[in-house]
Amino acid sequence: MSTHAHRTSLPRHLKIAILSISSTRTFENDKSGLWIKKQAKKEGHDVVIHQVIPDDINAITEALEHIIGRIVPHAVIMTGGTGISPKDVTIEAVRPLFDKELTAFGPVFAQLSFEQIDSAAILSRATAGFIKGTAVFCMPGSLNACKLACSNLIFPELGHLIKHAKE
Repeated sequence: MSTHAHRTSLPRHLKIAILSISSTRTFENDKSGLWIKKQAKKEGHDVVIHQVIPDDINAITEALEHIIGRIVPHAVIMTGGTGISPKDVTIEAVRPLFDKELTAFGPVFAQLSFEQIDSAAILSRATAGFIKGTAVFCMPGSLNACKLACSNLIFPELGHLIKHAKE
């Protein structure tokens, strides 16, 4: 199959869940989550849930397990809690749940970040993988980081990832 034919056979309208992880943000001032929601809809996807939850391992795990087990989205896009402070625990909560990790996501995101913010890019621990067939992306909480990851990595490849995950 040619690359063009392959791309045209990809799913276009996917179910997206958005989880914003923060100890300070609320739904009303969740700029990153609200931008992701708006962008997902522009891409033709259905946002099935958007929540802001505390930066707490149990809260993150419970929310993720509920969303994947009950709502069954194609992808969960998580923003926040990927830094290096002791309160940043998104990666610790999510990584043990991965069935498969997309090991290139973090390094590619770091390279793109480096081009924009120089060496501060090493402060991010962005990662992605699959949990029970659902793609899960963890990225920093800043609006610029979300725009970078969603516009350059997540939305351009999401249909491709989901197609192969469902094979």
